[in-house]
Amino acid sequence: MPLVAERGRLARKRELAGWGFVAPNVVAVAVFLVFPLGFSLYTSFQAWDLFRPMRFVGLDNYRRLLGGDPLFLIALRNTAVFTVLTLVPTVVIGVGIAAALQRKLAGIGVFRTVAFLPLVASTVAMAVVWRFIFTGDGILNGALGWVGVGPVPWLTDPELALVSLSVVTVWKSVPFATVILLAAMQGVPEQLYEAAKIDGAGALRRFSAITVPLIRGPLSFVFVITIINSVQAFDQVYALTGSNGGPETGTYLLGIMLFQNAFGFYELGYASALAWVMFAMLLVLTLIQLRFARRDAVEL
Repeated sequence: MPLVAERGRLARKRELAGWGFVAPNVVAVAVFLVFPLGFSLYTSFQAWDLFRPMRFVGLDNYRRLLGGDPLFLIALRNTAVFTVLTLVPTVVIGVGIAAALQRKLAGIGVFRTVAFLPLVASTVAMAVVWRFIFTGDGILNGALGWVGVGPVPWLTDPELALVSLSVVTVWKSVPFATVILLAAMQGVPEQLYEAAKIDGAGALRRFSAITVPLIRGPLSFVFVITIINSVQAFDQVYALTGSNGGPETGTYLLGIMLFQNAFGFYELGYASALAWVMFAMLLVLTLIQLRFARRDAVEL
């Protein structure tokens, strides 16, 4: 019995020590994640401008948002277009670069370094640099002038501004997608490629029949992360075209609308409702994507 009691005492000490080690992380999660989420949900049912006491309004913020706010419809449309313009090139270019980085060629190390540089660059600093590139007398229009093309209003035309923003976001997003997809491709057994070669399958056939099915999980992850980043886009928009989502409403995305209502109009309750609507949209899209990924999963 004394031995059993001693073991129980040691087990309790180890349990307390474990709680002591994880306590700082639990407190940090509670303070910086759980509490802000709960407070924002509570605020979404209030009318609050930071200066006067909160006033409970129930679902009025959600009714106003979903009941026909024209700015919300504009932001939703722009965000949907922006997501498509960002998602497709990011995945296609990421897959292509990841496939290229698998090859053993001279100078591949330098190519890998250049390909991954945008991953470590500050989003705001990168957007500022691209803004100088896209200006009327910037590098891009200067290069186009050499081939006889007149200045293009990259940041002053509403439609071109959204395309320009997508180009910048793709440039920033591709390295992350490449890292994930390259790791997945390197996990594909080489024996499968060798067997396919023996059967006479070409490079394109091997890629479509072996590589793509076996990296479907990581590919789905890239899809989800790219969609989330596109819907939440703010910092590159703010640095590239300003806080109003201009020109006109060309780059007026959901992130800009959230920022304007929270820190421009001081409508914290309305902004919180918008944040939770964005969360619900992302949750639904993520669940749909994960459902398709599980259904089509291929195991080795």
